[in-house]
Amino acid sequence: MLLSASPSSLAKSSLEEMLDSLRRKEEEEAKPKDLPPALPARPASRARLPPARRSLPNNFKVGDGSNAMPECLPNGFDCKRKEDELGEKRRSDGFGSKKVKMMMDADSPYLASSGKVRELEDDNISYIIKKLCVWCRQPSGLWELGTIQSTSGEEASVLLSNGNVINVARSEFVPANPKIFEGVDDLMKLCYLNEPSVLHNIKFRHSQDMIYTKAGPILIAVNPFKDLQIFGNDRISAYKQKFTNSPHVFAVADEAFTKMMRDEANQSIIISGESGSGKTETAKIAMQYLAAVGRSNRGTEEKILQTNHVLEAFGNAKTSRNENSSRFGKLIEIHFSTMGKIYGAKVQTFLIEKSRVVQLASGERSYHIFYQLCAGSSFGLKERLNLRAASYYKYLNQSECLMIDGIDDAKKFHQLMKALDIVQICKEDQELIFKVLAAILWLGNISFKVADSENDIEVLDDEAVTSAARLMGCSSQALKAALSTKKIQPEKDTNTKKLILQQAIQTRDEIAKFMYENLFNWIVDQINRSLQVGKRCTGKSINILDITGFESFQKSSFEQFCINYANERLQQHLNRHLFKQEQEDYESDGIEWTKIYFKDNQECLDLFERKPHSLLSLLDEESNLPKASDLTFANKLKQHLGTNPCFKGERGRAFSVRHYEGEVLYDTNGFLEKNRDFMPSDSVQFLASCKCELLPLFSKMFDQSLKCSNSFGTGAVDSQEQSVCKKFKGQLFNLIDQLECTTPHFIRCIRPNTKQLPDIYDEDLVLQQLKCSGILEVVRTSRAGYPTRMTHQEFSTRYGFLLSEANKYQDPLSTSVAILQQFNIPSEMYQFGYTKLYLRAGQTGSLELKRKQVLQGIVVVQKYFRGYQARSYFQELKKGVATFQSFVRGEITRRKFGVMKPSITIYSKNLEEIQAIIQLQSVIRGWLARKDASTPNGFKSYPENAKHRRKSLVKMLEVKQDISKERVQNLPSPLAQLQRRVDKAEEENAKLREQLKQSERKWAEYEAKMKSMEEAWQKQRASLQMSLVAARKSLASDSGNTQPTRNEVLSPRYYGSEDATLGSRTAVNTPIKFSSNFAVSDGGREANGIRERGTSGTLSSLMKEFDQRRQNFDDEVKALNDVKPGNSTTTNSIEEFRKLKQSFEGWKKQYKVRLRETKAKLHEADKSRRTWWGKLKN
Repeated sequence: MLLSASPSSLAKSSLEEMLDSLRRKEEEEAKPKDLPPALPARPASRARLPPARRSLPNNFKVGDGSNAMPECLPNGFDCKRKEDELGEKRRSDGFGSKKVKMMMDADSPYLASSGKVRELEDDNISYIIKKLCVWCRQPSGLWELGTIQSTSGEEASVLLSNGNVINVARSEFVPANPKIFEGVDDLMKLCYLNEPSVLHNIKFRHSQDMIYTKAGPILIAVNPFKDLQIFGNDRISAYKQKFTNSPHVFAVADEAFTKMMRDEANQSIIISGESGSGKTETAKIAMQYLAAVGRSNRGTEEKILQTNHVLEAFGNAKTSRNENSSRFGKLIEIHFSTMGKIYGAKVQTFLIEKSRVVQLASGERSYHIFYQLCAGSSFGLKERLNLRAASYYKYLNQSECLMIDGIDDAKKFHQLMKALDIVQICKEDQELIFKVLAAILWLGNISFKVADSENDIEVLDDEAVTSAARLMGCSSQALKAALSTKKIQPEKDTNTKKLILQQAIQTRDEIAKFMYENLFNWIVDQINRSLQVGKRCTGKSINILDITGFESFQKSSFEQFCINYANERLQQHLNRHLFKQEQEDYESDGIEWTKIYFKDNQECLDLFERKPHSLLSLLDEESNLPKASDLTFANKLKQHLGTNPCFKGERGRAFSVRHYEGEVLYDTNGFLEKNRDFMPSDSVQFLASCKCELLPLFSKMFDQSLKCSNSFGTGAVDSQEQSVCKKFKGQLFNLIDQLECTTPHFIRCIRPNTKQLPDIYDEDLVLQQLKCSGILEVVRTSRAGYPTRMTHQEFSTRYGFLLSEANKYQDPLSTSVAILQQFNIPSEMYQFGYTKLYLRAGQTGSLELKRKQVLQGIVVVQKYFRGYQARSYFQELKKGVATFQSFVRGEITRRKFGVMKPSITIYSKNLEEIQAIIQLQSVIRGWLARKDASTPNGFKSYPENAKHRRKSLVKMLEVKQDISKERVQNLPSPLAQLQRRVDKAEEENAKLREQLKQSERKWAEYEAKMKSMEEAWQKQRASLQMSLVAARKSLASDSGNTQPTRNEVLSPRYYGSEDATLGSRTAVNTPIKFSSNFAVSDGGREANGIRERGTSGTLSSLMKEFDQRRQNFDDEVKALNDVKPGNSTTTNSIEEFRKLKQSFEGWKKQYKVRLRETKAKLHEADKSRRTWWGKLKN
């Protein structure tokens, strides 16, 4: 049903009426309204009849000039149906004859000018009339591009690109796409889907080194056979950050990872294609991207990548079609955590081709590890294993192909050694692995000879036997016996029987194959242990399947039989998901849909599996018969399966099977033997007795596998009820069951040529692969179908919160309708089914973008709100913790105080004593300081007994400090800290006392110097005073003679009058004074007398100058004595005294000169006075 989204519709649609009735019914029955509504019964089928065929008008020409279009075109221009190879009528590989309703964007070629839905045909003839470009099929089967020139009846004249004009039947050409669509990256974008258009598009992209093309849900990967720079870390970042969406393996891996994280569902990447198409490299590229996206700190992703080197070395080989062909199938299951980080992996393997160890076809090689070991092992390893060149061993040189062009086996071996270290296989185990490989090579060189006429053989005792026995850990005789004899146990007796030549060779080869197969499985087990999933795994995983591709040789063997069967089963899995399941969903859910025909391989699968007569069941049946042979098996197949359209009997032991990839011829030679996979019990027991650590382990693993797989419970080793086909079928069914639980992603690898050379494109080969894989049908189904489908409940749950409050509904169907209308999704782009909503490709993009934006906004709001909550809770918790801690610390302190109270009491007494001592010391120091300051002569040396008492006091304090230190050791930390501070103060006091002693010694030296200087100054003053006294006496005598009345001159008191007091004082503290009593009596009268004589003024000035200088010298000396003692001040005082002395000496010399001059003048005046007085007297 289609729902119109036009808001201008006045009448209610049928869907709205149905919804109203459902709501009324729900209200009446009072049912919960959040359940999906009950839909009406399924309507009648609306399938449309196929359109009438149309053809070009007769006598149509290009230069017609007629602009009128023909009203009706005759029938005939369509790819007609024809019978296929099996005789069944099917549609041809052309893409005509069907109409599909399509509505695309405005730029789409499918959109009519009116914007409405229009019906199109893939080979619409109206397009050809306008464009006139067509693809013509040549008689050789190739397609050629040409232009229609004219039409005539059932033929048309076409001008080819090379200039030739040919007449082509209408059924032999199809429309070509415009040039603008050349090289599109998705085949769904082509206007016309047909074989030549798809083939040309892939060829064009291959020529431009664009090897990836999308075909709807399938990625087409063309093997370029050369290195392309499109797999670097920059490409990984571009796809990871969604900067590009071009087709690539990275895009497929990113889509799988995104869906796993979004839908929380397991994913699978299924890589298919024939041998040589590049499946192994494609799987490695997908693993590379997943390892980069899910990188964690555990290094598991590096181990996963390194497993490729190990598995390639032991499981890949060169074949005629591929230089690095995987001879086994593998499924790598990569597990992720909830954050999308890789936390482990598991490797599963299927059907290793062990026959390649002992038998090679011409031009092929055995497994890479043998050649790498011979070429790259060190000298010491070669000596221990007795290794030779690869050409020396018969297992390797039988195909005459020992090297691969461009491949360095020695370098590959070094890479293998590094990979073994990374996957944590220790050096001892590596040595055991190489020992088993060397033993296999030497086993192949063991030769036999016929000993007698009964064809009994003997083992040649040569270097091969000795080396193999030494490497296997057994004696040469035991090895020869195991290869040449067989034990028979009739009832209780044990007999030994000689083997013939063919049986001995078969036994030797069986042992070699058994050893290699179990060695490969053991290595895989070791890898799985290294990659084992951790506890934090959430069960989400991405599976990468790489299985051996479809193979077809001139005569295919049992290995190709199993490989092709596996590929048939995988092709059916692809058909089921891309065709069957999708179309069944459309029909069962009432969706308008025109069924698309596709090439189904179910008949071929029935040929292999359907009982009672199938290939596998008949093979197992013949394998259990003792007298059966390969010829009887072939005859039984022809008898029971001759009527099957997929089976064809051939001459002799051969038969053919029509696979989806084509017809394959099988030769039954060796089928029964390989299917039985017989391993004699004697050989198993022999390997169990060997001393090489791995060989007994292999025997134990073999016995356990038999016990687990033995459905009959006989326990006999030789019976081996479960054949190789039965085991492989069980593994394959388990694999399909595992893949069915995942969301598949398909990659189809294409081999462009059989020469394995770059830049060669074989159109026939590529077209055959595209047909077999059903690529064209997949594209048509995807373009016409609805790849996005969700239940109404899922759709409303996922996008319902985007609706506004006014448009919200309780039932899922109404909610889905409202969502589509709100986001203006055209009605042609979706359909409502009974249970699901079906949308065309790309319609959920806008919904997902809006959903992502809204969720991001919600996350931002939640982030800030949760941050606020966390901060508030933290602050409250912090306050509570602080309060709790305060109570706890208080309780702890109180308990400690109760325990330490006695010791604290003892310490308090000692502390009082120490404080009293400190107080006493401070008083004594203060008294001594004040005493020294009050002493006139400054610091005095202490008496001998005072020094002795001080020393004894210091010793007593030191003893008390030692005692207090011993007591403090047991006291609490605060008291001990206080005691340490006291001890530190005592140490500082001791240092101060030492400094005081040094200062006292320096002051004593200073006092001695000052005393000597003072004595010298006193002598000089005394001599000066003597000179002054003598001068005054002479002056007094002269004046006495002139004035006898009261002419007294008192002699001045010089410094000698104060010498008596200097003895009891120190020179430093005693100020130097000039006598203040030094004066002249009756100065006024004498001055008047002198002034009268003219010379009295000079004498008066000398006396004043003498008094002034005396006062100045007294002041300066006093100032120098008042300076406080110290190192720097002492030096300065001495310098000042020296300057003062020099000044005094200079003044004294000048004063003496002036005194002499005055004395001389006085004598002259006296002479004149005497002369005047004598004259007067006379």
